[in-house]
Amino acid sequence: MPPKVKVAALPSTMKELKDTLWKAADKLRGSMDASQYKDVILGLVFLKYVSDAFDERREQIRSELEADGQNEDQIGQLIDDVDEYTGQGVFWVGARARWSHLAENAKGMPATLGEAPKSIGLLIDEAMDLISSDNPTLAGSLPRIYNRDNLDQRRLGELLDLLNSARFTGHGASKARDILGEVYEYFLEKFAHAEGKRGGEFYTPAGVVRVLVEVLEPTHGRVYDPCCGSGGMFVQTEKFLDLHDKEGSNISVYGQELNERTWRMAKMNLAIHGLNGNLASRWGDTFARDQHPDLQADFIMANPPFNIKDWARSESDPRWKYGVPPAGNANYAWIQHIISKLAAGGSAGVVMANGSMSSNSSGEGEIRAELVEADLVSCMIALPTQLFRSTGIPVCTWFLTKDKTKGEHGSIDRTGQVLFIDARNLGHMVDRAERALSDDDIAKIAGTYHAWRGTTSDTDPAHIYADAPGFAYTASLAEIKAADYALTPGRYVGAAEAEEDIEPIETKLARLSSELFEQFEESERLAAVVREQLGRVDV
Repeated sequence: MPPKVKVAALPSTMKELKDTLWKAADKLRGSMDASQYKDVILGLVFLKYVSDAFDERREQIRSELEADGQNEDQIGQLIDDVDEYTGQGVFWVGARARWSHLAENAKGMPATLGEAPKSIGLLIDEAMDLISSDNPTLAGSLPRIYNRDNLDQRRLGELLDLLNSARFTGHGASKARDILGEVYEYFLEKFAHAEGKRGGEFYTPAGVVRVLVEVLEPTHGRVYDPCCGSGGMFVQTEKFLDLHDKEGSNISVYGQELNERTWRMAKMNLAIHGLNGNLASRWGDTFARDQHPDLQADFIMANPPFNIKDWARSESDPRWKYGVPPAGNANYAWIQHIISKLAAGGSAGVVMANGSMSSNSSGEGEIRAELVEADLVSCMIALPTQLFRSTGIPVCTWFLTKDKTKGEHGSIDRTGQVLFIDARNLGHMVDRAERALSDDDIAKIAGTYHAWRGTTSDTDPAHIYADAPGFAYTASLAEIKAADYALTPGRYVGAAEAEEDIEPIETKLARLSSELFEQFEESERLAAVVREQLGRVDV
């Protein structure tokens, strides 16, 4: 019999809320593997979000009408005006798709006159259909998986009760969308950990995404991700805009994703965060069929799958302006696809395997040389190990741009120069398997770049760029050519300067000798204790 889950009083902090929901939901998972359960629970979280947002808007409309002196009959005629919801960025949710209806029937609906009984799974599938048909932007993106034989309907009903009991209210000024958005992201991270290597297909650690966002500062224009996973780059961009008091409407989101289930997750993730993204009408292979062929983006952020050996390669593809990528590795196909999508003055940040910085196999060295000589590379960052649970491959970030001149994109002309940052010593271990970047770590990386480029975001006059041995170095194209076009930061930044030792040598010798003799004495004392204890042991 499935375990009963009792939901305690609503946790007082956001972290407690997320932990409580995850632990309780995980207990209801049963024998279902993480990849299946992910689709089940994320679909329900999305359904809860659209219904909560709809209810909130409905109450606003009622309050406005009452304030205008409308009676109940008049309110009843006006409160179901679809435009009053969609015009405010709220999805229309029909009566039989609302969370309240599903929660009331969490154990299913009994047979009625002329209608067969319905399980809760069937009711949820019908709710997904209804929302999709009423909101064209969601067409084809919502999961219809709840009435399958392999999904225990009693467990499903208890999961519904769980989400219903832990109401997403009572958090001060936080809106339902913000809270549910955080829960959705938290669950994505947890599922990525649970799925291990496969989790990397849809989830990029937030710290890595923030490095891209904080360096690029995508505050306006067209933002593109050619392998968007669950949409993390876009969500982090929206958070960056919010932090800087800018509207999400300042950007237009474009993305493409190969995996159908991941594409659906991305569509729901963007909707929860209030982002109207163009992720194409369906999933698809970026190399085989670019679904945004005419797009020229202002900002591109991507974490492509590393070192793909089997990809849709065509030697005549016009994207290969700097050389045809090898059949056995798509790294330089991704880089060149991204460059082909950059608008004049556009910039990009791409997460890559470290091998991409120095590989000379199958013509990759020649392609990299062409990119450098075209002055497209602005910054290379070597990241710490263990940031990804899904892979042990060391990673770096490439920053590309079509304009290094002084002007709109920076007050310092960096034509013919590349910034190298060695960030391998940053970060802290959150457990034995995973390292994370702190806010200070990310600020140090981004601040170094902005000081180097002279961007308006860095208004502190004390932030004047200078090479920092062991961390940052500005190299000319001639220096990079002399290094055979290797772009590994460690080759350029050198070793960190050792702290000056001001202790006189005589004083140091005396101090170290004293410490050594103290250790000798302690060793002899402990040896005597051990001998005494051994003498008491009966042989």
